[in-house]
Amino acid sequence: MKVMKKVAAFIASGTGMGADAAKHLSSKGYSIAIMSSSGKGESLASNLGGFGFTGSNLISDDMNKFLNETLSKFGKIDVLVNSAGHGPKGDILEIKDEDWIKGMEVYFLNVVRSSRIITPIMQKQKNGSIINISTFAIFEPNAHFPTSGVFRSGLAAFTKIYSDKYAIDNIRMNNILPGFIDSLPEKNEFLKRIPLGRYGKVSEISAVVEMLASDGGAYIIAEDYEMEVRTVVQNNNTVTNYYYYYLLVYYHPYLMTFGIFSIEVCSSRHDVTSSLWNCWLI
Repeated sequence: MKVMKKVAAFIASGTGMGADAAKHLSSKGYSIAIMSSSGKGESLASNLGGFGFTGSNLISDDMNKFLNETLSKFGKIDVLVNSAGHGPKGDILEIKDEDWIKGMEVYFLNVVRSSRIITPIMQKQKNGSIINISTFAIFEPNAHFPTSGVFRSGLAAFTKIYSDKYAIDNIRMNNILPGFIDSLPEKNEFLKRIPLGRYGKVSEISAVVEMLASDGGAYIIAEDYEMEVRTVVQNNNTVTNYYYYYLLVYYHPYLMTFGIFSIEVCSSRHDVTSSLWNCWLI
């Protein structure tokens, strides 16, 4: 009996992390479909023996055609990887309304649109993994990436709400939160913030994509995997309040309300060098 290959569809993945993840899953035996607006995804998919499509993740009709043609070609879609382009940047109060809206289109609605299309497909299959390549800035908002941090924070909330509803159908959604990755040129101002002293590798992102796509990740839902060690030291030995926020939310997602209360107390006392347990006891 012939075993069908798993099928992974990649949106906005003609270059960078998405492209590397597509090549990685192809090397692991997956059939690959790639959509990108530049045409590079179509070329890469052809090189991988898969299906390529030129279209935009800002246009629902393009994504609908891509995903349904992928389904027609391969008979199923086991994995959907949502990547994104680059949204507007600028001073937070100088970004125009239309650019905030564009940021929402690029970083949030792209996933909402693809989810509307892929969910009925995966419900019929009774299986599926949706992986969103997001950003570290949802937990560490950064003035360099204002629209990304704001709208991908919304994506984290969407992922939790979506998972609560569709996990019963064996559909999983998770986010990968890359920090500074070597798909882009290194900048000293960013490099000096990283305790590991280096940018992350696209191959390290691809390894997490593989894990979340695999049967080994079948019990993981609504998680935010931060792929960067944060700079948590400021003013000699003062640990940032965000550090405690990560620990509480990441390890205790259902105690988020209590976690936020604890952070506020620690912050008001400036007792951020105390242990996490001490914060909980306040």
